Amino acid sequence: MTGSTLPSSDSAGSTGLQVRTITAAAMGTVFEWYEFTLYAAMAGVLAAKFFSGLDPSISFIFALLTFGVGFVVRPFGAIVFGRLGDLIGRKRTFMITIVIMGLATFAVGLLPIYETVGILAPIMLVALRILQGLALGGEYGGAVIYVTEHVERNKRGLSTSFIQMTGTLGFLLALISIQTVQAFASTAAFDAWAWRIPFLISIVLLGLSIRVRLQMHESPVFQKMAEEKRLSSGPIRETFGSWKNIRLLCVALIGIGGGMSVVYYNAVLYPLFFLTRTLNVSMPVANLVTTIAALLSIPMIWFSGWLSDRVGRKPVMLAGFALGLAATFPIFHQIAAVANPALAKAQAETAVSVRTDASGCSFMFNPLGNRKFTSPCDIARQVLAASSVNYTSVDQPGDGTTEVRIGDRVLIANSSGAFDQATFTREIKEGIKQAGFGAPGNPTATDQMKIIALLLVLLLAMALGYAPVGVAMAEMFPARIRYTAMSFPYHFSSGWIGGLLPTFAFAIAVAQGNIFAGLWYTVGWLIVGLIVTGLFYREPKSDVE
Repeated sequence: MTGSTLPSSDSAGSTGLQVRTITAAAMGTVFEWYEFTLYAAMAGVLAAKFFSGLDPSISFIFALLTFGVGFVVRPFGAIVFGRLGDLIGRKRTFMITIVIMGLATFAVGLLPIYETVGILAPIMLVALRILQGLALGGEYGGAVIYVTEHVERNKRGLSTSFIQMTGTLGFLLALISIQTVQAFASTAAFDAWAWRIPFLISIVLLGLSIRVRLQMHESPVFQKMAEEKRLSSGPIRETFGSWKNIRLLCVALIGIGGGMSVVYYNAVLYPLFFLTRTLNVSMPVANLVTTIAALLSIPMIWFSGWLSDRVGRKPVMLAGFALGLAATFPIFHQIAAVANPALAKAQAETAVSVRTDASGCSFMFNPLGNRKFTSPCDIARQVLAASSVNYTSVDQPGDGTTEVRIGDRVLIANSSGAFDQATFTREIKEGIKQAGFGAPGNPTATDQMKIIALLLVLLLAMALGYAPVGVAMAEMFPARIRYTAMSFPYHFSSGWIGGLLPTFAFAIAVAQGNIFAGLWYTVGWLIVGLIVTGLFYREPKSDVE
């Protein structure tokens, strides 16, 4: 097994060398979450600077493209840079991806705004996000493979878990940079020019990353293959041209990747959306509880990686998927009850229904923002869902009449006659407000501790289902195509399955009339992950030739 056998601890070098190897590999994950958090935390500022002069519908499309395109292009970056990693080496490819990611993040701070160059401003911003997404598609897989090929088999889970947890460091660095700038700059100054500083100071992180990576050595596995002239001449063709590899790719993408993606986003990102958008908790409070919970979860990630070295990757991942499946609905119900008891009371005391011809209702899956929902049924469901109102839908074939019942109050709109969208929207909002909906969630300090404890259950599922995934995928494929074959399923699942979770969750919640219905997306993929991983994933006992 000379093609992919990993070095022993002696050949891998000292503990200090292994620490430097892990540090160099993890820098890309720090960068990933630094730029992701900057975009998310400063969404309002970026929208005002780059989309201010656009038509509202076009502006919305550009806003979604800006935040979503990074996920969409990841699989393409995985193929492009995965191929390079299998052809020219892990180290050189690593350097290319970190430089692209770093310069693209830094360049955002230099971009002219819409008032200066017009439509070119949002186009350039989207272009930089595309570069970041492409580079990221080649970054994570390379990081895991580089560490995997430097560390002996019984330490890979723990070693690669350090890469998994560095996202928290990037998250915190971004928040600290924003808060520091805001502390020293006035509100007017921040809005005018100081918003650029967090992007510009990323050049320091890039410089540090380059310095660390210049000291890296090529993977001993890749070096040995190069010396023996056994490198793949066509990694993409070899990866996708074999039925055996296709089967492995499907297991990695649908089973391992599908389960991993939703258990991760369900614990790390969706709670923030659920707290702020659904439960109407203030952003500072939501950020506080999710940040504390994320920090407390770091030892769980290390433990899960270590455990996978002792009992195997498969049982640890399956345990995470199973815990996520069992805990998702109960935990989010408990979070809702603790964070906004007024909403829970209104849900219990007020019956709300939408009675209409179902043919006039749309499924509101709109990832590109290019669809408009204007029928009375769609308007009613959008307003109710946005206010976190649970409602029942009653199919009432007829003349296009939509009837919204809020307790004893009945509101009617008819699509076949004069339909005043603004009036209908206002009447529904007034009705649900009188019924007690719309109250802000103001959890006390004790309640916040309870929410953190509940989140830790989801984060334990995340740690178990996420920490071993990178090394498990890397070990599935031969070293000659490992970069390409491992990166593609990981980034396809994390970008498209996990990245679309909020969009699908909202569409399902609206269609079902229940704020918790969107969780079925997570539960469905966890069931798929359990079945496919449990039945078809065969954990290799030795390195694949």
